[in-house]
Amino acid sequence: MKLEMPRQKWTLRRRLVVSIVALVMLMALGTGAASIVGLDRYLVQQVDRQLSVAQSNNSLGRNGPSGGPFGGDYTATDVLGRGLPINAFALVVEDGTIISSGIIGLLEDEQPTLTEAQVDRLFAVELDSGGASVNLGSTFGTYRVIAYTLPNGNEAIVGLPLSEVESTVSQYRGFVILISALGVVLVALASFFIVSLALRPLRRVAATATQVASLPLDRGEVDLSVRVPDEDTDPRTEVGQVGAAFNGMLGHVDAALRSRQASENKVRQFVADASHELRTPLASIRGYAELTRRSGHTLPVDVSHSMARVESEAVRMTSLVEDLLLLARLDEGRELEKQPVNLGNLLVDCISDAYAAGPEHDWDLDAPDEGIVVPGDQQRIHQVFANLLTNARVHTPEGTRVAVRLFTTDAGAAVVTITDNGPGIAESVQATLFERFARADSSRSRLAGSTGLGLSIVQAVVTAHGGSVSVSSTPGATEFRVELPRATTRSSTSQTEASMAD
Repeated sequence: MKLEMPRQKWTLRRRLVVSIVALVMLMALGTGAASIVGLDRYLVQQVDRQLSVAQSNNSLGRNGPSGGPFGGDYTATDVLGRGLPINAFALVVEDGTIISSGIIGLLEDEQPTLTEAQVDRLFAVELDSGGASVNLGSTFGTYRVIAYTLPNGNEAIVGLPLSEVESTVSQYRGFVILISALGVVLVALASFFIVSLALRPLRRVAATATQVASLPLDRGEVDLSVRVPDEDTDPRTEVGQVGAAFNGMLGHVDAALRSRQASENKVRQFVADASHELRTPLASIRGYAELTRRSGHTLPVDVSHSMARVESEAVRMTSLVEDLLLLARLDEGRELEKQPVNLGNLLVDCISDAYAAGPEHDWDLDAPDEGIVVPGDQQRIHQVFANLLTNARVHTPEGTRVAVRLFTTDAGAAVVTITDNGPGIAESVQATLFERFARADSSRSRLAGSTGLGLSIVQAVVTAHGGSVSVSSTPGATEFRVELPRATTRSSTSQTEASMAD
């Protein structure tokens, strides 16, 4: 199976530069080819004029042996006459037979002999049809040949060499190629500079977009004051139109985010105020229910059951209110207490509590002997691991093994993993598992369901400590991973050792 590599996308600058260079190359090729062909035709026409002059002189008898138009027999020397260049040749043909031949610049004993193939090519030139180019091989080269009838009825074939024409055209061709290549290189450099300069405003717009993309717009107060510079918002240019439109979009997004944040602040404040106000009546309800149960009076069975349920629900509702109040305070950005916390000791307590609540599960702790210390609020960190262990106990069947492991990373962070071999969490749920009021199932039962705040509290507390929490789950293997920065100051370490000693 052959794998196809994805084609790399070209940038706008590269496309523009390549397009400009390609157009210039096409123009250079077209102009150069036209000028070379034109020069070649012009020089060949000059040769044809020389041949025409020789033909005219012979037709008028000026080069004849007797000086008249009806003189005697013509020789190659008579046909060539004067004014023709060196290596020009002439043949006198009578009834298809060459009776005289000669080349200017060569003595009679130096005259080369034509082969049958060369003679056939020369005889193929039509009479009185103008000049024709004939390639006579490497010995002679290419000639411009003309055939015409002499005054005495014989035929004359006159050829002028095209070596000078070919040499001139070849030199001119090299010159054109050199100039064209140099011009293309200069155009490429100039177009790269000009296009880069022209795209600089677009790069500034892209830089603004990148800066906006790096802002934390999904939570907290949002200050979307970044804008495209004024010089890049001129509506008379295309880039200015993009910049102006982008600034308009940022303004609209900024207004929407401010409106959303104001609404969230109102909701958060309402939750905090409501949670705070509900604590007192809930405490009263619990108190009266407990007082009634302990009053010493004999109550009917149904009344006792009802009061027990009232007290139980009051306890559950108090826990919910406390969770909501904690989330509201964390959303406000309140600083948590930062004291040295020994995670090993804390996890021992959490495992003990989890075992007491779920002895049917198999609980296991793997932690180093030496203490791993993190700065933080011990009560809240305890709540994090208690929630995770409770989550593992409630959502897995009896006999499930829950393994807790504590270790440190190479970067010095403390990591706690809680792994179980239960049924796992659906992949569609994992993305929203840490959101508030999210559940792994849709059950509203108080036995199987939950308020959906436990994992959101875990994430909020861990984030407030500068750490991170994540989950990975497949059937038979679910792992929650909590990573917290470690305490590194000497004072924190000494305080931890003192607390351990106590």
